[in-house]
Amino acid sequence: MTAAGRLQVNTALSIMDTLAEHIDRVRHGLLGSARHIKGARALMADIYGVGPLTSVALCAWLGGAGRFRSSRKAVRFVGLDITVHSSDGKRSPGRLSRQGPEVLRWLLFEAAKTSARPCAPGHRYYDQVKQRYDANRAALSQARRIVRHAAHILGELGEDAFTIIAQPAAPSLVARL
Repeated sequence: MTAAGRLQVNTALSIMDTLAEHIDRVRHGLLGSARHIKGARALMADIYGVGPLTSVALCAWLGGAGRFRSSRKAVRFVGLDITVHSSDGKRSPGRLSRQGPEVLRWLLFEAAKTSARPCAPGHRYYDQVKQRYDANRAALSQARRIVRHAAHILGELGEDAFTIIAQPAAPSLVARL
C-alpha cells in the first residue's frame, strides 16, 4: 500500500474510533436519562417491550401537555398509520405513511417484535394478526398499540412527564470503609 493509502486508512480508522467513543458516551447518557425521567420510567413500567432508549424517544417526541389531542394523531405523527390512497395514483393503498421520525418508528417496531414472544402480554393479539396477515403486519399493529398506550400515559402525566426523579445519593467510598 502506498504512503497516501496508509494515511487514508489510518485517518478513517481514527475517525471510526472517535465516533465509536462518542456514540458510547451518548448512549450511556440516554440510558442514564431514562432512569431519571418520570415519563420514561412510567413507559418502561407499563408497556411491555419498551426499554430505556425507546422510552426516552417516546417522551421526547410525544411528551408534553396537550401535544396530541388524540392517540390517533400520535400514531399519525410517528408515521405508522396506513394510507388510504395516493393522490398521484402511482402507489397502492395500504402502505405506511412514514411521515414521522424514522428512528422512533424503528425503535417502536423493535419493541413490538418482543410481542412475538409467548410470554408477552400482547402475544395473543400479535398471533391473531400474524395468522390473518403476516409477522410484519402484526409487529406494525403492535407498534401502533404501543404508541397509543404511550400517548395516553404521557398525556395523563402532562408536563410532569419531564420531571427529573432524584436518585438517592450514593454512599461515599469513605463511608463504605
